[in-house]
Amino acid sequence: MRERIIILLLLALTGAATVTRAEPAAIFPRLLSENAADREAALIDLARTGDERLDPFFEAYRVGSVHGWNGQLVVAESHPGQRLVLLDPLTSMPLLDAESTPVVVAKSDLVAIKISRNERKTVANARSLLRLFSPRAESRIAGAKKCGDPPVLVEALGKLEDLAANDPDRRVRRTARESISLIQLDQNPPGSHAQVEAIIALAELRCQRAIPRLRELLTAELADPEARDVLHAVATDAIRTIERRLFLLDRVSSLFQGISLGSVLILMAMGLAITFGLMGVINMAHGEMMMIGAYTTYEMQRLFGSLAASGVISAAHQDVYFWAALPAAFLAAALAGFLIEWLVVRHLYKRPLESLLATWGLGLILIQAVRLRYGDNIGVNAPAWARGGIEILPDLTLPYGRLFIIGLCVVALLALHQLIQRSRLGLNMRATMQNRDMAASMGVNTHLVDRLTFALGSGLAGLAGYAWTLIGGVTPDMGQKNFIIDSFLVVVTGGVGEMVGVICAGLGIGILTKLIEPLEIGGFTFGAIWAKVVLLIIIVTFIQFKPAGLFAPKGRAADV
Repeated sequence: MRERIIILLLLALTGAATVTRAEPAAIFPRLLSENAADREAALIDLARTGDERLDPFFEAYRVGSVHGWNGQLVVAESHPGQRLVLLDPLTSMPLLDAESTPVVVAKSDLVAIKISRNERKTVANARSLLRLFSPRAESRIAGAKKCGDPPVLVEALGKLEDLAANDPDRRVRRTARESISLIQLDQNPPGSHAQVEAIIALAELRCQRAIPRLRELLTAELADPEARDVLHAVATDAIRTIERRLFLLDRVSSLFQGISLGSVLILMAMGLAITFGLMGVINMAHGEMMMIGAYTTYEMQRLFGSLAASGVISAAHQDVYFWAALPAAFLAAALAGFLIEWLVVRHLYKRPLESLLATWGLGLILIQAVRLRYGDNIGVNAPAWARGGIEILPDLTLPYGRLFIIGLCVVALLALHQLIQRSRLGLNMRATMQNRDMAASMGVNTHLVDRLTFALGSGLAGLAGYAWTLIGGVTPDMGQKNFIIDSFLVVVTGGVGEMVGVICAGLGIGILTKLIEPLEIGGFTFGAIWAKVVLLIIIVTFIQFKPAGLFAPKGRAADV
């Protein structure tokens, strides 16, 4: 008896699974109807099955690749000889004949489905509805957003309510609630109690997508003046509430972007500060050290791409290039700085004007050499782990790439501090900076210290270029055009040779830049160029009151 019960249960479960899998197949014949409304209803019913295999079928239906053949629905794919191979609409696998070979027919053997414009819109709605059933949270979010965007998908209300109440992902629940309120806003009569309730719900959710539609309601004319006044008052209050939150989120986002930009500036300026503070050399080729770090990262990407293509490493490990590029970018820029100091700079000590012109000319040579080799622009693909971000609040996401840059800056600064304070090289660097002649008399090879310091500063700029590939473009003149002036401003504002001053000035300049860029005054938006102009005015004014910067330089740099 027990065995019979078990067998019956297994048969029941198998039958239930078969019914679930057969649902799309049971709906497919309805798409052969000559009535467009029946076909549209069938498309929505297909989406409600939640079978993800239907997504390529919907695309095939939209482009007209779905036909009738011998009373069944098929997808026709082009075949050599102007013939068509038939595919199963659900599995996209070729249909097989009695001899287990793919069925190939002429186009005349198929019954075409004449798809109307409304059907194509229905296909788009069906694909959005289908995404609501996806096991991936990002797909459910995208589907929920699309269902609430005009024209709204009323048929999705039931599934959206289920997601809003039961989905395990907080972002999906919120997006579903927003779309439910947006659908209610669109479907209820203007000024009705239900529409007012939807507006209040959207205001509580701080729904950014609702602003354009709420503004449209402000122009709505209603026969009942009292209902019109209530509607306008509620819509106006909702717009203000949402816009206040958006303003706050925009400022927080700008602050975060400013910190990440400031981190790049700190890496650039730190090398410039210790070079200038130790040797008194104005290195106008420092931006090209950043460029070398960025192009080294690009070369590592190409190398690992070639290794993956040749089978030496798997494609899944191709993103390892970015970790390998970290020491490579530092060493490549450090080697370039070592050679520049040995070949050019060491002959120009105590001649600041000549060293400035020489390094500026050397920078132009490096820019042109790289342009001849790579062209004007290249692309460095961010590794998979650096894409996306952490959503700390709705509509506020902190990108992984910028978080990595901030972390890299912190680690680099800690390592530099340990090097300067606790290593033999750091001791010699500090001794040379404070009193070069005394250090030389104590046996310190000050020329080697200069060379290694120059290499260290250049390596830090190379790290800045490596980091910049995550958030910006890579061009031959990227350092000279975008960073060298800002780096000098950081050094001057913070105090020559002072690490704490460079950190404070770098963060300050980065944050101010990103806060000024989006500002509007009377319809005029500052943008990147005017933000730099305003920032320069602020810095010049600041230097009038604090000529030595935030932190006064010490030792030999104070006499420069």
